[in-house]
This record gives sequence, C-alpha cells and structure tokens, in this order.
Amino acid sequence: MKTVKISALALAMMGVFAASANAQSVKVNAWEGAYGQVGVGYGMFVPKIGSGSAVSSTGNSPLTGAPLTAYGYPATVTQSASASNVNNVNTATASLSAGYNFGINETWILGLGASYYPGASSGATGQLSLAPTTISSPAGALVGSPANVPGGSTTATYNVKNLYSITITPGYAIDKERLAYAKLGYTGATIGLSGPTLAYQSTNLTGWTLGLGYKQMVTEHLYAFGEVNYGSYGTKNLTATLTNSAGTTLQGMTVSGNGTDILVGVGYRF
Repeated sequence: MKTVKISALALAMMGVFAASANAQSVKVNAWEGAYGQVGVGYGMFVPKIGSGSAVSSTGNSPLTGAPLTAYGYPATVTQSASASNVNNVNTATASLSAGYNFGINETWILGLGASYYPGASSGATGQLSLAPTTISSPAGALVGSPANVPGGSTTATYNVKNLYSITITPGYAIDKERLAYAKLGYTGATIGLSGPTLAYQSTNLTGWTLGLGYKQMVTEHLYAFGEVNYGSYGTKNLTATLTNSAGTTLQGMTVSGNGTDILVGVGYRF
C-alpha cells in the first residue's frame, strides 16, 4: 500500500512538472523566438567629402639636379586639395540577418537583430584636385624658378563594403501570420578608395541606422519580408597617398555620407 501511495505521488509530481514545462514552452506571441533571413535588393550611398591639403616633396633643382633643400628651399610644399563631381554609389545588394524576438504580449514584440551585407558595391567616381601654389625662393637662388608649383587633378574610384548593423526591432503582430516592425541601431561600413595615381586606401565609417519592415508567413515556418533601411555615417579623416614622384599625401580631408537600401527576401521563423 505504501508503495502504491509513493508511486501515485511520483506520477502526480511528474504530471505537474510536465504541465509546467509545457506552459513555459507556449509562446506569448506567435512571432516570439529566433529567426534567420536572406534578402536582396537595391542600395544607394551618398558621400560627402571635405577639403584638405596635400603635402609633397619639393624634390630636386631642374638645373643642377641637387635637392632644393641644399639651396634653402623647404623640404615640402603644401597645396589645397578638394574633391568634386563625386557620384553616388548605386548598386545591387544582398544581406544576411539573424535575431531573436521577445514576446511582450500577444500584440507586441521587442527583438534584437544583426545584419551583414557580403561583398562590395559597384564603384563610383569623382575628381581629386590639387590647387597650384608657390614656395618661397631664397634670395639669390640661381636654380631656375621652382617657386611655382602647378596644380592638377586625377580620377578616383570608391566603393562600399563590409556593411553591417546591430539593431533593436520593436514589432506589432497584426496576427499570427503578419508582422510590422521598426529597426533602430548601430551601423558600420568600409569605404575603399583607389585611382590611376592613387594607392588603395580604406576608411571605416560608423553611425546609426533605422528602418521599417513587414513580414508575411508563407508556410508554418517560412515567411516573406520587405524592408527599407537608412544609415547615417559620421565624419572620419581620409588619408591617401598619390603614386607620384613627389610622394604626395592627403591630409585633413574628411569623408562621411548616408545610405539607403530596399530589400525583399525570405526567412525562417523557429
């Protein structure tokens, strides 16, 4: 009899634990849980490049071939540098995303997600210009007229790559099959710069991003989605070296910008 009572008690306890575990596994919101998705679409980046200076070696005398510093000239010359006619990047794009949604109630969720855009964008071009200037000539110098330093311009090409974002995603569950959501968070990207007379340089930009999206269940776990994202990137100093005989380096120029992308894709709701 005692054995029967103990067995009955054990079965009752097992039933309570099973019911509790089952209750905990029930989602507060149908969109609660982990997800992963793949998107493709169109992206645009609008750059903003500030003016700066270019520092070059004064080199040698055109008459004697000796360094100009031997005649009292400075070792370097500084010219104003600027960018003009810089085109926007317009490119096809793709993204990989994953995240987790926490159910607040049957209607609202709060998610945490991360996205990465593999590969690099198509390239866009602009003109990099150096203004003419002069350098001081020492009194009595008989080495020609190196005081006049000509200006010039070169074409530069840039692209955007290694784009990523980390966002919080509040969402409104219209029902078990439809979800509208927003995104707000941190973003980063790399700007690659090169040209015929410009050694390849890269600059990492960071900033903030926001977006809006919609998800629609297609099967029990698969869904389709569409979203639009905007990113604003803060100012960074741009450093670059021209592949000319004077070893010209750019200083003080800044780069920033903003980007927008429109994506459609499919995802899996766990």
